Amino acid sequence: MPESHNIEWKASWRDEYLKWICGFANAKGGRIYIGKDDNGQVEGVSDYRRLMEDIPNKVLNHLGILCDVNLYEEEGKHFIEIVVHPYDVPISYHGKYHYRSGSTKQELNGAALNDFLLRKAGKTWDDVLEPSADLGDIGENGIDAFKRGAAQSKRLPSAANDSTQELLENLRLLKEHQLKRAAVLLFGKDPRAFFPTAYVKIGKFGNSDSDLLYQDVVEGNAFQLADLTLEILEKKYLTSPISYQGLHRVEGSEYPYEAVREILLNAIVHRTYTTAPIQVSVYGDKLTIWNEGTLPDNLSVEDLKRKHPSLPKNPVLADACFKGGLIEAWGRGTVKVMEECRRWGLPEPEIEVIAGGLSVTLFKDVYTAELLKVFGLSERQTDALLHWKKAGEIYNSQYKDRFGITDRTALRDLLELVGKGLLVKVGEKKATKYLYKVRHVG
Repeated sequence: MPESHNIEWKASWRDEYLKWICGFANAKGGRIYIGKDDNGQVEGVSDYRRLMEDIPNKVLNHLGILCDVNLYEEEGKHFIEIVVHPYDVPISYHGKYHYRSGSTKQELNGAALNDFLLRKAGKTWDDVLEPSADLGDIGENGIDAFKRGAAQSKRLPSAANDSTQELLENLRLLKEHQLKRAAVLLFGKDPRAFFPTAYVKIGKFGNSDSDLLYQDVVEGNAFQLADLTLEILEKKYLTSPISYQGLHRVEGSEYPYEAVREILLNAIVHRTYTTAPIQVSVYGDKLTIWNEGTLPDNLSVEDLKRKHPSLPKNPVLADACFKGGLIEAWGRGTVKVMEECRRWGLPEPEIEVIAGGLSVTLFKDVYTAELLKVFGLSERQTDALLHWKKAGEIYNSQYKDRFGITDRTALRDLLELVGKGLLVKVGEKKATKYLYKVRHVG
C-alpha cells in the first residue's frame, strides 16, 4: 500500500504524531503505520506491547477521540496500524487545530481556521449574519441588475415583482430581519465599509513585476464589480486591434471578453474575503487575475480544465449569482475560459495555486507581425514564424527550402529563435523540430 494523502509511514512512534492524528480527524481520516520506513517496508518496533497501550490512551487524553490501533506481524517483525476516523466536530491538540491537506499537515490559523470552524458547524463565511448591516445599506442598483439578469436567464422570473425585502428573503439572504454577509457583497451600497478587501486592484506592468506603470482600484457590489473592472480594462489597460471589413473599421480586443469576465466572476464567487483584494496584473503579452483562497481538497488544477463538480467557497453568494444570470452552476466556468481561448486561437491559460490563492493567466498571441518586432528578428525569421504558426512547428529542411538557404544558415536562424524564447528545440538530428512556445515580451 503506497504512502498517499491519507497514509503515513513512520519508523518509530513520537508524541508529535498526535498532530498528524488530529489532522486526519479534522479532514477525511487516514492511517498511520508505526514500524515502516519511507518506502513502506516493515522495519518493526520492539516496544509494540507498550505502544499498543500508550497510543490509544494518549489519543484519548490529548485529542478526546478514539482510534483503532491494530498490531500486525510480517516476517517476525511487528508494526502498528492507527486508523483515524473523520470527525464532524473540530478536533484540537493543545489548543491548536491541524488539518491534513493532500500529503501535508497544516496548522490552521487566521482565515483558514475561521473557514474550517464554520464548515464544521455546517456554515460558510458568506452565510454568517452581518449584525452591523441593515436594509438601508442595500443599494437599488444591485437589486435592479439582479432582477434584469434573473428575468433574462429565466432562473428566477418572479423576482421582477418582489420588493427588496422579499427578494432577499427568497434568496435566503435575510434571516430574522438580519442581513447575511452575502447580501452585503451582492447588493451593498458600499461593501468595503464591512469587508475592506471587497474590491479589485488593477496594475499595468512594464518589463518586470517591480516595474509598475500605473494602477486603479475598482469598487462596487458583486453585480457591478466584474463589469466595472472590464470597462476600465478596455478603456485604459488593453489596446484594441483594428481591422477592416470592406470599408468598415472594426475594433477588436486583445483577450476574449467572455473569458476575462468569467475569470473575474469566478474570483468574486470563490475568493476568501479576508486579507487581499482581487488583483489584475496587465503585461505586454499576458493578463493575470489572482484571488485569495485555495481550491477544495478534492479538486486539482487539472480538474478545472474539464467538467468538474461545482464546489463554491461561498455557496450562498454563488446561488444568488446563478439565479441572477451571472454564473453557471455546473463547474463550467474554467472550461468556458479554455474554450474561448481555443476559439480565439490563443494559448491555453495557465492556472496556478500561488501565494495562498488561485491565479489564472491569459496569454496574447505573440506570433503576430506587431509583437514580433520586439524581438529584433530578421525578415526571414518573422516570415517563418508567421507562415508555420498554424502548424505550431518548424523543421530545418522546411526552413531551408522556403528561403533557399544552406542547412547551416537555417540552423543558425532557428537556434536564434530558440535563444529568444520563441521556439523550443525537440529531438535530435533528422528528427529535430522546433515547437512554438509562449514567452513574456514585457
